[in-house]
Parts: sequence; structure tokens; C-alpha cells
Amino acid sequence: MMQAGNAVKGFDVEKIREDFPILHQEVNGHPLVYLDNAATTQKPNAVIDAISDYYRGYNSNVHRGAHALSDKATAGFEGARDTLAAFINSPSREQVLWTRGTTEAINLVAFTWGKQNLEAGDRVLVSNLEHHSNIVPWQMVAQEKGASVVAIPVSDSGAIDLDAFKALLVSNEGPVKFVSVGHVSNALGTVNPVEEIVALSHEVGAKVLIDGAQSVGHWAVDVQALDCDFFAFSGHKMFGPTGIGVLWGKRDLLEAMPPYQGGGEMIETVSFEGTTYNALPYKYEAGTPDIAGAIGLAAAVDYLNSFDREAAVAHENDLLQYAWQKAEGFAGLTRVGTAPKVAGVFSFLLNGAHPSDVGMLIDQQGVAVRTGHHCAQPLMARLGIPGTVRASFSFYNNRNDVDRLFEALEKAKTFLV
Repeated sequence: MMQAGNAVKGFDVEKIREDFPILHQEVNGHPLVYLDNAATTQKPNAVIDAISDYYRGYNSNVHRGAHALSDKATAGFEGARDTLAAFINSPSREQVLWTRGTTEAINLVAFTWGKQNLEAGDRVLVSNLEHHSNIVPWQMVAQEKGASVVAIPVSDSGAIDLDAFKALLVSNEGPVKFVSVGHVSNALGTVNPVEEIVALSHEVGAKVLIDGAQSVGHWAVDVQALDCDFFAFSGHKMFGPTGIGVLWGKRDLLEAMPPYQGGGEMIETVSFEGTTYNALPYKYEAGTPDIAGAIGLAAAVDYLNSFDREAAVAHENDLLQYAWQKAEGFAGLTRVGTAPKVAGVFSFLLNGAHPSDVGMLIDQQGVAVRTGHHCAQPLMARLGIPGTVRASFSFYNNRNDVDRLFEALEKAKTFLV
């Protein structure tokens, strides 16, 4: 049940905002309104403190140090893996691999599973909604192996065409070996029917990777319920630090894939006659890891788990619906992306104005949004537009932020249209 104003019953957004120090500042002489959460989320004090505590109190390398600081760092680092395994309901901690983010996670799968399993004539399906990070790695490997990357069509509303997807799966143009799709579109906010996509893909023997960069910061994810083969996400989009992310995979696939990089930690034995590799998860974690990043990401998970996530989702949905209502009464604004299910993103155009000009003018009023193609050029080409203005929400935003956005747009329109 919605309360009056900007809150959902049981969810105190104003109290939560106090946890995020960066929100309490002025930009260009105006109180900051931060609506670029799909690019990166802000960090609560709990995350900032966890990283600072590591560097101030027990900075050391992990796993092999014969001293107290190394033992404490190892406990924090490996404890973070346990935290992340529980966060996504992994059957085991060994299936959680540290990466630099979603991009590296997808590259890891493409350049290990893809090189090992793709053959000439095979097809990899990715949707027309995808971020470049879920297109380019597959193109690179497909070119090397003689396979092809095929786009799953999307409707004018920005929704995946499931009938077209089903037809692609059984087409006689070559076997579909892999399907890689986003859980939520970073450009439009479309929530994709990934459970159905996974089930349909498995019927033809294809493996599936879900890019969860835009979902894990909004709602709880259960990789076992999804039944995907791989799931990738980034820490910085879920209130953790930059430079850390996770690849989760089914154990049999991870054990069969070759290492991604060579070096320390990922080895069992090394000699000039040959090298044997470490067990999961270390087989894929060459070199000194981002220890502080893992500890910070675990702190972000603990922070998320400290309050009612269903209430947070309801609050974000309220903000999105409130923005849509405001847009309906705003002359000259065209909403981009009207799929039946959308999360976190309000993408739009001001008629007659270039998105970058809109972004610049509202930034002068303290409102931070993102403009451009959002690393989704094929999608923009499909929609016939150069890009959009994207306001993206998190649970620390409130209705006042939405009001400020539209006030800034009203002023910008007087200069542009």
C-alpha cells in the first residue's frame, strides 16, 4: 500500500539517504539529484568503511602469508565469497568467481567456453537490447571459430520478440550453441523473461548466460531457480566498489572450461615440462585479486540484506510510475521503451532537442542523468534514434528527485525547443 508523498509503507527512504554521504552536496549551486544509477550506484557508509578498515587495519595479500594480517585478509576475502554465494543462492562457494565486473565475466565465458565449444556454422543468440559487452566478445570468438552472432529481434516497445526467438532456436541455419541475454536492459529498463528464455534454450541443448548487472541491485536473484548456466554481475551497480564483479557458473561447465589467464594462484604445480591447474574457484583467478573490492562488495550485500528488499522494489516502482505520470503531462516529451515490464529506467527524448544538450542543461540545475546510446548502438539503430536521455532510479531516490528532474526539463525546454 502506497503512502502519501514519496514513500512506500515500511520503507523509510529519507533515513536510507542518510547512509549515502555523496547525496548531501550541491552541484552547480543546486542540491544534487543523482539519477544515473544504471551507470553506477552510490556507496553507503557501510561499504566505504569496510574498504577503509581493510586498508587501515589489515592490508595484506591473501592465502599464503604466514602472518596475522594475511590470515585476517584471507578470512575477509574468502568470507566475502561465502556472502556472495548466499546472496545469489549458489549451491556452493566454489562456483563464485571474482572478476573485474560483468564485462570481464562475459569475456571469460566467451573466450573459454566459446573457444572450447563453438564450431564453424554454430550460432550464438544475443538480443537486440544488449549492452556492447554482451555482443562484442561473442563476435570476436565467433569470427575466430567460424560461428555467427545473431540478434534476437525486439518490438517497438523494446521487448524481446519471443516468437522470433523460438523460430531462431529451431532454424536450419545452424545449431544454436549459446544464448546470452540481459536480465534488464540498461538502456530501456526492459525486464526480460529470462526464465522462459533459459527453458527454451535448454530444449535445444544451448547454454545460457544472463547478464545480471542491472538486476541484482534491484531485487533478489536465485541462480538455481533461474537454471541459467552462467550469471554475471558488477559490484559497482549494487552499491559496492568499482573493479569487482562476479561470474557464477554451473560446476560441471566451470570444471570443463580451460583457464582464462595464467599466473599465480590459478596453478597447482608448475614446471617446464608442464603445468597443472588449481581447483575451483582459483583456477580462474590469476594474480593478486581485488581484496578490498571483494570485502567492499560483501559489505554492500550485508547492507542490502539489512532491510526489506521487496519494499525497496515497491518504492522504486512507485518512483518509475510517478515519472511516467509526470511525463504524460509534459508537452514534447517522448518516452522510449514501453515494454510491459520495466525496472529502474526512465528513458526519453525531448522532441526537437539532442539528448546531450538536454543532459548538459539539466546538469547545470544539479540533476545528473546519462545521455547517448548507453553502449547499446544496435538497439538505438533498431529504434531509429541516436540515443536517449536516461534517468535511472535506486531505492535512495525519492519523489522530490522526480519533481526536480521535470522542473529542470521544463527550464531546459525553454532554451532548446
